[in-house]
Amino acid sequence: MSWYYCLVHQRVEPELGCPNAERMGPYDTEAEAEQALERAKERNEAFDADEDQ
Repeated sequence: MSWYYCLVHQRVEPELGCPNAERMGPYDTEAEAEQALERAKERNEAFDADEDQ
């Protein structure tokens, strides 16, 4: 089963949920999906830091 983080409802949902355009994923576990926004923030910060060099 795949898990997603819904950007509209701000919550984790299973594969049968909102349209993919409104969510992040898929993730292998519910716990990974819960961390979707934090992981995206960390990746954006790393990209921005690398871009400055």
